[in-house]
Amino acid sequence: MSRPKTSLYTTSARTQKRNAAERRFRAYGIFAVGLAMAALAMLLTSIISSGAGAFQQTYITLDVELPEAKLDKSGVRDIAVMKKVSTFGYAPVITQALIAKLAAMGIQTPLKKKQIGALVSKAAPAKLRNFVLANPEVIGTTHRFEFLASGRIDGYMKGRVTHESAVRDGKISPEQLDLVDALIADGAIVKRFNWAFFTSPDASGQRPESAGLGVAILGSLYMMLVVLVLALPIGVGASIYLEEFAPKNRWTDIIEVNISNLAAVPSIVFGILGLTIFINFAGLPQSAPIVGGLVLTLMTLPTIVISTRAALKAVPPSIREAALGIGASKMQTVFHHVLPLAAPGILTGTIIGMARALGETAPLLLIGMVAFVKEYPAAPLDGLFDPASALPVQVYNWTQRADPGFVERASGAIITLLLFLVIMNVAAVLLRRRFERRW
Repeated sequence: MSRPKTSLYTTSARTQKRNAAERRFRAYGIFAVGLAMAALAMLLTSIISSGAGAFQQTYITLDVELPEAKLDKSGVRDIAVMKKVSTFGYAPVITQALIAKLAAMGIQTPLKKKQIGALVSKAAPAKLRNFVLANPEVIGTTHRFEFLASGRIDGYMKGRVTHESAVRDGKISPEQLDLVDALIADGAIVKRFNWAFFTSPDASGQRPESAGLGVAILGSLYMMLVVLVLALPIGVGASIYLEEFAPKNRWTDIIEVNISNLAAVPSIVFGILGLTIFINFAGLPQSAPIVGGLVLTLMTLPTIVISTRAALKAVPPSIREAALGIGASKMQTVFHHVLPLAAPGILTGTIIGMARALGETAPLLLIGMVAFVKEYPAAPLDGLFDPASALPVQVYNWTQRADPGFVERASGAIITLLLFLVIMNVAAVLLRRRFERRW
């Protein structure tokens, strides 16, 4: 039986079948990439639409009369005596200033004083008290202040609260929103960028408008400092020994297998380890950056070791042979030639490991960093042992609160955390491209 004649100009059935399979595979790949990009776009759109409002805040400007009869009955400007007037004594002063503002605008309202005062944040009396105690000479004068609006008024300015929803809301009424409209028209209520979101500490559940990421950002920076100081030298040193100096036997094989296994261990296991060793056994304080940094160091070490060993393996053997051939010692070969060439990969792995650690939540929850922390930690090194929060934990904390203002701030904190992660990953790429050498 003779074979069928074929020609280079004619595509055989087998070739057509193979080409069709390649086209299908390419279509599958394009579809998978498109699906992933669509999911990413939906995620970012949801987060940004929910959290963009956290970067803006509503303020009320009032001319506040500071009566001596209420704020300093002794009249001697003794700070110790003035401190006896709590924030409850300052709240009526702010309410009276708002009533006077409405009267000056010619607005008559049947609302009670408490309802009028509810337009201003509950954090305003504390701000006014701190200012008066720092400047006692202003008592008896009228001073202009800019206060935070309450959470519901801030939500109204951002479209989260409406007149229709206010009918069913026990914390705001349509009549109060009518006053807000009048104050907006007068220019007394404005909305602008909220720098305090990055600098202010957390706030209680009644003051979502004053909650910020200041303590969480500082706590995360302290923990990353601990991770960098401990994980980088320990991880790089262990990698150099295992890759360049350690004998190849069953003990080093066991170590390598365990390093790979540790890289796959769930992060919450490291949290249990940190709770047992650093808190229960070593007696370190809960919710402290030093404990969080130590736990994240343990979690990051396997990633740094694996990436560093991969970077060392990528250096051509000819570099080592040439250095040894001209009389360099093993130590000189590694530290003068191999390590500088592997530095881009080491830095990239370190930054990516730290970026992963920055976003971890589960281990930090187990060591008590979920606690409400309002005070800033001190400067290092003492601040490493002070209570603090962290960015991912702050997100978790805010999502557990009922007020919609905290949900908005949680999304804003996610955006901030993502920006930190993007910056760290971009830095890793730039460092690799800047120092990378090709052979």
